[in-house]
This record gives sequence, C-alpha cells and structure tokens, in this order.
Amino acid sequence: MSSDAFALVRAIFASSAAVHERFAAQGFDSVKAAADAISRSSEAGAKLLAFGNGGSASDAQHLVAELVGRFERERRAVAAVALTPDSNVVTALANDYSYDVVFKRQIEALGRNGDVAFGISTSGRSRNVEIGLATAKALGLVTIALTGRDGGSMGAAADIHINVPDQSTARVQEVHRTIMHAMCSLIEQELEPA
Repeated sequence: MSSDAFALVRAIFASSAAVHERFAAQGFDSVKAAADAISRSSEAGAKLLAFGNGGSASDAQHLVAELVGRFERERRAVAAVALTPDSNVVTALANDYSYDVVFKRQIEALGRNGDVAFGISTSGRSRNVEIGLATAKALGLVTIALTGRDGGSMGAAADIHINVPDQSTARVQEVHRTIMHAMCSLIEQELEPA
C-alpha cells in the first residue's frame, strides 16, 4: 500500500473513532430510551417498524434482522418489520402516489397503537421518513428518529431522538450501526431468554 493510501485509510479510521467518541460523551440516554421503548413494545405484543432510504434502508433491515433473529444471545424473537425490502410495495406506492408516502402508507396499513416506528436519516430531513414518523405519531406509535447533522425536523418531532452530530454521511452511518448494536444488546438484556 502506498504511503498516500495508508494515510487516507488511517485518517478515515481516526475520523470514525473521533465521531464515536463525541457521541459516547453525550448520546447514551437516548440510546437507552430507544431500547427501553422497543423492549416495552415487544413485551406488550406490539412490533417495531423500521425504515429509511439508501444506506439507512440497509440499516433498518439490519436492525430488524438482529431483532427477529438474535444479536448475541438466544432470546425470544422480537416482532419487527423493515418497510424497505418489498420492491413491489415501494414502487407501487411511489408510482401511484409519490415517493413521499412510501412509508406513510405502509405505516397506515401495518402500524397499531403501541407499536414503535423507527425512522433513520443521516440528514434528519428525509421527507418520506419525516412523513412516516408523523403518521406513526398520529396513530399512537412511539416514534424514534436516528439522525445525523443537527437532526433536522425529524429529530425535533420524534418522541425519542438519537442524533450523531456530524456532517459526514459515512461517519454518521458508522456510528448509527454501533448505536443499533448497542440497542440490540440492551434489548436482549431486557427480554426473557428463549
């Protein structure tokens, strides 16, 4: 590896570690609150609906996989659904209505009072995620926003806001993944073993 390439990789790792450290200095209360909300919802027989765009869609699917399956230990399954992987539903809603409502309509169809809506956006300004969270709140779901930058309107409107205050989408996504893993660990501590 050339010295320039080595320096670039080293800088990326240093930057990621710095953003993790900044979040660790201030963000744990919101992570615990989100994990508690998901645990309470699950124990009451309700479910988690997770959604986002692009890399955040991938993160939503990853979170759901960890909860429906297992993260680090055996325990009962958590009812959780990602609203992004069904291309038939997403493209039909985007085509028949608009992309702004692809999560709203699914939440109207699947969400029930007591469920948790977990919206992810590195900017905090993804219009369809914001509309989805607003719809969820109106239906009596607990709303959690996982954001970056200043959290935007999504963060301000959510019941629980987990914010990674950095401008780099890549660094925010890296910390988002760590946050979700921390939440999974907390949820597994709360739930009864399988």
